Formats: sequence, structure tokens, C-alpha cells
Amino acid sequence: MTAVPGRTSHRIDLSVAGHPTAVWLHPAPAQAVPASARPLLMIHGFRGDHHGMDRIAAAVRDRDVIVGDLPGFGQTLPLRDGLTLDGYCDHLDALIAEVARRWEKPPIVLGHSFGSILVSHLAARRPETAPELILINPITSPALEGPAKFLTSLTRIYYGLGARLPESIGHQLLANPLIVRAMSEVMATTGDRGLRRYIHDQHAKYFSTFSDRTSLAEAFDVSVAHTVTEVADRLCMPMLVVAGDRDAIAPIAVTRAFVSGLAEVKFVELGGVGHLVHYERPDEAAFAIMDFCSGRD
Repeated sequence: MTAVPGRTSHRIDLSVAGHPTAVWLHPAPAQAVPASARPLLMIHGFRGDHHGMDRIAAAVRDRDVIVGDLPGFGQTLPLRDGLTLDGYCDHLDALIAEVARRWEKPPIVLGHSFGSILVSHLAARRPETAPELILINPITSPALEGPAKFLTSLTRIYYGLGARLPESIGHQLLANPLIVRAMSEVMATTGDRGLRRYIHDQHAKYFSTFSDRTSLAEAFDVSVAHTVTEVADRLCMPMLVVAGDRDAIAPIAVTRAFVSGLAEVKFVELGGVGHLVHYERPDEAAFAIMDFCSGRD
């Protein structure tokens, strides 16, 4: 059991198109959930696992929340044919179908960061999988362009080197606690010392739960090669977008432009927070999610 303030979760092992997939169910209080309530399916970000969505999942009180470990991360093994955008989309399509079968109603789909790339591309290709869509800290800027392209190039060298070095040395490099802490320091924006300690602890515990070096490098390649903006013109469903105005990974000006071109969207811009809305502002994100989902059951 995973302890979260006000809520607990438990693991469910699914067979998703034959691929063993670990998901965690955060059941809503029975008295708070109407029989018609559709579950919320959350897809986490790069290098993380289901733990990263715990704070938002705990704060969503009006429906069951399901958080899976993406293939290659946490407790879900990589896909047999490698990790590609097509492979991830096929897996998520099958995961959505399996959740719909078990809950007897289709889930409302949410993607955070890297997860936003995957769910938006799936929704653009197969709109029936996402009658509505929620994106938190969506990746709106090409990582290999713009002011961060030098840092991204260095990061690509880092992951490539980690994959090519001898096993023990490569894994030590990729899971190096000093490098993980540096990543955490860059992304955290809160001035609350207790919350910063929590964020750093979460990254130290779960940022290196990747399955192996090759799959991590493959997933990284997907993460830097694509954005949600590539498919913006095909995202015609009602959408909720939650972003922080201090996001260094997806600059807010680009996200605002992305949102302005969407067909039907509710945009929640949170001031004073960056790319870690799921850690730093979970209650506000959860309120926006519950408000958006209300009446969609």
C-alpha cells in the first residue's frame, strides 16, 4: 500500500495487449462517487513512475484515479519491440481499452510532461480514445531548438554515453545521485524548504527506477523528438491545460500560443511554479481537474 494524505492506493497487475503492466488504483471515497463517474487515467512524465502523480491523485476526490507505470519505468517492463512513439501510442490505446473494460466506462485521460506528448499524439491519431483530454505541464517547445538546445544536446550525450558504457559504469552514471539531485534542483521552484526536501527525496527514490539503460535512452529520444504542438490542429476535443508560468522546460509564452490555437480549451495558468505542478501545486491542479471532469460522466 502507498500512503498518501487522506488516501491509499493499491497495485493492480494488468495484461495490456499481452504486455504485463503495473497500475495503481486510488479509489475515491464511496460516498463521494456517483455510479456514473468515469475513472481518471494518469500518465506520468519521463524518468518518473506512478509515485510522481500521488499528490494530485490523492486530491482528486470525486472519482477513481488510476496511475500506471509506463513501459520501461517503475514496475512495467519495456515493450518487446523497443520504446518508440508508435509503440507507446499502441500500448496506451490498449491500456485505455483495458481500463474501460474493467470499469465498464471509458476513462478520462491525463498526461503530465512526457506523458502529455504520448496522450496528445494518441488522441490526434485515434480521437475515440480521448473524448476529452487533460495536459499538465505539456511539452510545447522542441527540446532540440531554442535557448535550451545546448543543454538538451549535452543531455542527449549523457544518455547515449550511459547506454554505451559497460553495464555497471553506465548504470552508475545514469543513476548518479548527484546528477539526479542537480536535475531536481533545476526543476524545483518552491521556496518552501520542507517541500523542496520532499521533491528531492522523491526524485532520489524514483527517478532511477528505469528498467535498463537502452530503454531509458530510447524513451529519452522520444521525449526530445516530439511535442504536443505537432498535433495541435488535430486536438479538437474539449481540453484542460494546466501549466506554470516559471516552467523552464516548456516556456509559458509557447504554451499560451499552443492553447490559443486549440478548438475548445480551459487553460489554468499557475503563477510562481515551474514544471513540477504535480509536486508543488497538486491541490490547485486537482481542483481544476475535478471542475473540468464535472458533468462529463
